Amino acid sequence: MQRMELQLFAGEKTEPATPRKREESRRKGQVAKSGEVGTAALILAGFITLRFLGPFLFQRVGGLAAHCLGALGQFDGTTESVYALFLTIVLEGALILLPLLAAVFVTAAISQAVQVGLRVTLESVQPKFSRVNPFEGVKRIFSKRAVVEFAKSLTKIALVAYLAFWRVSGDLDWLPGLIQMDIQHAIALIGQSITSLAIIVGGALFIVAILDYLYQRYEFEQSIKMSKQEVKDEYKQSEGDPQIRSHIRQKQRQMAAQRMMQDVPQADVVITNPTHYAVAVQYVMGEMHAPKVVAKGVGTIALKIKETAAENHVATVENAPLAQALYKSVDIGQEIPPDLYPAVAEVLAFVYRLKNRRRAR
Repeated sequence: MQRMELQLFAGEKTEPATPRKREESRRKGQVAKSGEVGTAALILAGFITLRFLGPFLFQRVGGLAAHCLGALGQFDGTTESVYALFLTIVLEGALILLPLLAAVFVTAAISQAVQVGLRVTLESVQPKFSRVNPFEGVKRIFSKRAVVEFAKSLTKIALVAYLAFWRVSGDLDWLPGLIQMDIQHAIALIGQSITSLAIIVGGALFIVAILDYLYQRYEFEQSIKMSKQEVKDEYKQSEGDPQIRSHIRQKQRQMAAQRMMQDVPQADVVITNPTHYAVAVQYVMGEMHAPKVVAKGVGTIALKIKETAAENHVATVENAPLAQALYKSVDIGQEIPPDLYPAVAEVLAFVYRLKNRRRAR
């Protein structure tokens, strides 16, 4: 029973997502993003653009209307005149819409970059059977996310309706007077009222969008959480299985020992503790500043070093304190420290005397 409980606990997604999981989710297009941010930003950008460029745009629209009406009075029905009128309407229409479209495009790009950064992925638009599966569709309709989206939509509708009523109710005093105003003044006043309403509504929706983004971020963090077992499995995949790493380290030690044994025949002397330590020392006069350790080991490796030394006629000298000091303080391939110079020099001098006596015989 306890084992089953531990397995269930290990399967619970309680751990924050790792950087690798976050990157995989981002690559699949799964990011914390609120559509409300883009909507609110587009509304604000569109009406702010109209607020500042409205006179210019209305002037261009008026000029285009006057041109079309004048052209209709002189219209002769030929293909050339139809083409010329159509081309004028298209070019003038593009010039009128271009500032608004540019503002909308830039705002959409900025809102996207602020939320998820500049990254393009095709994973989210690839066809998947689950998207057309009716059972999956029913699950999505009655899911927690669908309920939250429905509640959010009702809240937005109620908020927009209240703000629209509040703003329009303040204009009821001058609405009857529009009949007595000239057309330009009336249009300017109505445009100003509509722009003010749009900015108020857009600002309110922007606040809603910020709250929605914070909620989407929280929901996203919850959705990419990992279980303890998933974290362990990912660690094994990224770092390697512990047993495999142990086997690799063992092979590396074996290879290092083999290379070390190949250097023993070039040593001048092997300094030993009778049963535990063996350190092979080499010194080449004129090439080395000081003697260096070419091999060392304890236990079976020490026995192997002594056997290799004996097979290659390398002298072996028993000096337990020096063997232990060299083993503990000097790595393979390093020169001996100055404080051990006298002791090692004494051993090397003894070995050189033995070699000279053998040669003399």
